[in-house]
Amino acid sequence: MVQKVSTPEFRVSFPAVFEAKLNTLNQKMEYSVVLLFDKKTADLKEMKAAAQTVAVEKFGDKLATIQLRSPFRDGDLDKPGRPEFAGTIFMTVKSKQRPGVVDEACVPMFDGSQFYAGCYARATLNAYAYDQMGNRGVAFGLINLQRLRDGESLTNRVNAEDDFAPITPAADLAEDTPQPASTNIGDLF
Repeated sequence: MVQKVSTPEFRVSFPAVFEAKLNTLNQKMEYSVVLLFDKKTADLKEMKAAAQTVAVEKFGDKLATIQLRSPFRDGDLDKPGRPEFAGTIFMTVKSKQRPGVVDEACVPMFDGSQFYAGCYARATLNAYAYDQMGNRGVAFGLINLQRLRDGESLTNRVNAEDDFAPITPAADLAEDTPQPASTNIGDLF
């Protein structure tokens, strides 16, 4: 059985929610996002209860005797040296279908300019248990996302307008630039 839950606020990392990306493990196109929950403030009780419910429904009496993979990962242990994961519980959520994405006012968003690695959001997810090829556990599928507020970008990318200064328009340059005397390519080198 699948159980729908709403997340508390998280920080967005590795968003692929407007265009599907190739999952190299299963060779399928998927939408995905990594959810970074603050260990000190995020209340994950509802999500953990949903995970427990679907695990019990799927595995029943065997639950006490089998090892399950948890969707809740400790950023300090699993991603040491990655500052964006420090102090977080994180999970990756995926979907084969494009999730709905809305802004703070519930207005649909259609590009990633405002939904980026570093902004804050919340999501609706489906908890489900799986048992495939010896791998057993609980995961969450991505349904919808709501951007809540801005945050410091998690990428090192700088805006192009910050890298360059304006130059004189090309038409003005053409008048002031001396033209070469020869157009023979051999004379240019």
